[in-house]
Amino acid sequence: MTIRTATPADLDAIMAIENASFPTDAWSAESMAAELRAEYSHYLVDEEDGNVIGYAGLRSIRGNTDADIQTIALVAARRGEGRGRAMLRVLLAEASARGAREVFLEVRADNPGAEGLYISEGFEEVARRPRYYQPDGVDAIVMKLDLRRRAAATPDAASKETTA
Repeated sequence: MTIRTATPADLDAIMAIENASFPTDAWSAESMAAELRAEYSHYLVDEEDGNVIGYAGLRSIRGNTDADIQTIALVAARRGEGRGRAMLRVLLAEASARGAREVFLEVRADNPGAEGLYISEGFEEVARRPRYYQPDGVDAIVMKLDLRRRAAATPDAASKETTA
């Protein structure tokens, strides 16, 4: 598993995974390209044998106390192997390094696998956004993780996150 910072050169590979993973509400290539360039964003790719098989993104302005996980996606054949968890942990470490104390995200209510991952990493549901994901009309579950509480509960979490 090779997790590295995404570059604009990764856009086509990221978009192939984005469109396959989110067929009805994928981000546009223009929006994703802007995220890859933005100072407030931190995007990762997971590579195997030189091929991008996953990506993940964080929005976190340095010095702000909150951050947002924007997306995590893997090619379908590689889901369930812990790769999404590894990318999530790297993003959480980056959020912490930027000064965030809380991390938020939205997850589709019809994606119990992703919801289970977030719960297992300490995220808690704080709200629901009815019919948030369009055109499907699927609710968004808004989740929050308190990074300080997580660090206190798992003192070795930082070392696990940086070795992923």
